[in-house]
Amino acid sequence: MATGTEPPPSPGGVRNATRAAIAEPHLRKDRWWLAPGATAFGLLAFVVYSSWRALSGADYYAAPYVSPFYSPCLAESCQTMKTGPNWALFGEWWPFSPAVIILLFPLGFRLTCYYYRKAYYRGFWASPPACAVAEPHRKYTGETRFPLILQNLHRYFFYAALLVAVVLSWDTVLGFRNSAYEWGHMGVGTLVFLVNIALIWAYTLSCHSCRHIVGGRLRHFSQHPVRYRLWGWVGKLNGRHMQLAWASLLSVALADFYVYLLAVGAFTDPQLF
Repeated sequence: MATGTEPPPSPGGVRNATRAAIAEPHLRKDRWWLAPGATAFGLLAFVVYSSWRALSGADYYAAPYVSPFYSPCLAESCQTMKTGPNWALFGEWWPFSPAVIILLFPLGFRLTCYYYRKAYYRGFWASPPACAVAEPHRKYTGETRFPLILQNLHRYFFYAALLVAVVLSWDTVLGFRNSAYEWGHMGVGTLVFLVNIALIWAYTLSCHSCRHIVGGRLRHFSQHPVRYRLWGWVGKLNGRHMQLAWASLLSVALADFYVYLLAVGAFTDPQLF
């Protein structure tokens, strides 16, 4: 029964006459906007940086390192066979960069990742901007319509991400050479690539799809002890999925930037042995 004191229904958002009669849009007193704001800034900064590097088509190789944005080599401009696999599938892609093609797979994996969905839903679409803060949209359709229905491709992007991780692992192995391609050497760049690939694998394997593939659809864990053990390990990683997502995003950008600095001659890679 109406009392005459209810706030008028909002023309948009999830607030309507069926909700509690609270005039304020929310009762949170903390700085709830800091988290989505920082998320939006971080993701936007990575998009700007990776777009610049991917579209430049230059300064992505400094013997023996190749930028993770440009691996594997798919164009004739990917230096020599000594960098590793050099499949000139597309010839000389000027003015296009092969990184534009390569980044589609890890980018698709991250965009459809469960954590990143939460991050950019809140940071960019305000759906919702934070817990206990009403979203400004008139209705919520979830991931049942285009384009968000494409989020269901996450598992397939996971398989592609595994292949990308394998390629980057080989690039890390190739980092145990010096600029003359002699094995048995280790530079600071080798450490950069080792940290990056460790975080890439940890983030990839902590994926919710990986956890489901390893231990999903099992009625009795006792009958599948190996899968149960793997499921437990992936579950522990999954508990740190957010931290691994940001750490791996930062590490891959730093690995690329390190190669860029070497390529432009800012300094030479310090050799540890």
